[in-house]
Amino acid sequence: MENGRSSPGYKEEAVESKCQSVDSEIDLLAFYEDRAGRLVVDPQEARIEFGDAVASKLKLSKDGTKVLWPQPSDDPEDPQNWSNLRKTVQLIIITLAAITPDFDSGVGIAAIFALAKQYGTTTGVINNLTSNWSIFLLGWGGIFAVMLMRRYGRLPVLFWSQVLALGFLVGCTFAPNLKTFAAMRCLTAFFATCPQVTGLYVVTDMYPFHLQARKLNVWTMGFIISAFLSPFAFGFLVARANWRWTYGVASIYGAVVVSLIMFFGEETLYDRSFKPVPPRPTAGVRYRTETLLGLTGLKMARYRPSVVSGLVSHLNVLWRPHLLGVLLFEAFVFGFAIGINVTMAVFLGTPPPVGFGWSQYATAAGYATPIALLIGEITGRYANDWIQGWSIRRNKGVFEAESRLWACYIAIPLYICGFIVLGASLQNHLSAGALVMGWGIAEVAVMVNTVAVYAYCNDCFPKNHGEVSSLVNLMRTLGGFAVAYFQVPWAEKHGALQVFGCEAAIVAGLFLLIVPALQLKGRYLRVRDHDVQSDLGANHGPLGAFLDLNVAYFMMYLYLIMFMLFVSRVRDGCSGESISSRRTDPLWGIPA
Repeated sequence: MENGRSSPGYKEEAVESKCQSVDSEIDLLAFYEDRAGRLVVDPQEARIEFGDAVASKLKLSKDGTKVLWPQPSDDPEDPQNWSNLRKTVQLIIITLAAITPDFDSGVGIAAIFALAKQYGTTTGVINNLTSNWSIFLLGWGGIFAVMLMRRYGRLPVLFWSQVLALGFLVGCTFAPNLKTFAAMRCLTAFFATCPQVTGLYVVTDMYPFHLQARKLNVWTMGFIISAFLSPFAFGFLVARANWRWTYGVASIYGAVVVSLIMFFGEETLYDRSFKPVPPRPTAGVRYRTETLLGLTGLKMARYRPSVVSGLVSHLNVLWRPHLLGVLLFEAFVFGFAIGINVTMAVFLGTPPPVGFGWSQYATAAGYATPIALLIGEITGRYANDWIQGWSIRRNKGVFEAESRLWACYIAIPLYICGFIVLGASLQNHLSAGALVMGWGIAEVAVMVNTVAVYAYCNDCFPKNHGEVSSLVNLMRTLGGFAVAYFQVPWAEKHGALQVFGCEAAIVAGLFLLIVPALQLKGRYLRVRDHDVQSDLGANHGPLGAFLDLNVAYFMMYLYLIMFMLFVSRVRDGCSGESISSRRTDPLWGIPA
């Protein structure tokens, strides 16, 4: 799936002619990858588009209503052919592992006041030095992990990354000073992030197209819910015990995850792009041991892309406007949500009139938003399934990737509502119920929107699952990294309602600018993108083809830059008469 095969484009006659001459599985794989974002799902439509010769060879779902993409091989070791139980075990393991990075990062949120007391500093210093930089490194660690997984496999990289993360987390537990603690926490984040990019690989390795969004919903819920689990659970622990126990318990969870990977994890990378598929170098217990440790990956590396090519492939994917636009959108959607999670402990624990003055127990209970994420998982599961089925029926048996983005129309109104309610609750000291409802509604929106973005990007780039996953992970963490720096000072000067209201407005503006444009022109961008790949050095020459495509790209980027400048201008112009100048509370804007 990660080879450098070029695409012939989307010209219908050429594709039909090509498919009618296909006699091998490798050609069906090429067709699946080349037709990125457009798949014939209905068997009857497949007969019309491909002809009986090809359609009769297509493998269907058990109920016979959907064409399987990618087409499974006849090899029982092909992950697409594994039993449902075997697949479910791997999905559970990768979901539990995906909890680890943000779970470990969130431990510091629960213990932020205790850490400030221990190291003789302020909560702001703890956030800026440890929380923010650990979030920043979560994104870059994912890119490094994908570069290795492309060559050596999913399982060994997952295993060793979690072993290293566990070691550094133990270092956090016993850190004697703030510098050591900050270094250990940042290194933990860098290595622990691997499952947050491996999940997309595992899901697409095992499940056919029509089930992928449903399974992505489960995996995505794991790493979104994890950011709230540790502040929720360990907030109660910090109130009764030393903060080091929170990192000790997190280390125990990390050890459990490492044990599950060691004893039950399996390699899902299957080199289906080669014919014949390279045989396993060993078998039995020896194969399992060598695969876990990475020895099998070293032996199979000669068939796979180099580590350095993994960096090039990220850059090759990133510049595509139908990806870059939605990545920018997701960066703000998820980034502002991370900012809430990082700063809310400060907002809730600071004494009145600045904050709510909640006790450690009450602050911990305030992080009970996992309930909202469960609602988001259920909503996203059925919404994505319904949208997928509706799109296939509407297009007469053909699925177009842009239909995934309809879920964003569900998410963004909820996002705006949640942020406004949350900002009003903080500024006006409304009831705890109002605060939790606003926060919970916002998290439901984040859950639904994130699954839609992952599914859309995955459908558009079937040859680059890892690159897509790591880039989404990078953008969401870069967005969250910056928020904690300005959210509290901004609220101190102008009130929380303005802060969260402006954040909701930015997200709404990006939504209106990007999502409808992708739904209208996304297919054109995908088709033109593939045409340029095949035209390079052919009809127009490399420079001509590149410039031909990038006229549209340049205009899209120009609009994005203009929008960001507008947002910056609005932000700077919001000062006016500050709330504090009207003799109000310095943090929330309440009349003094």
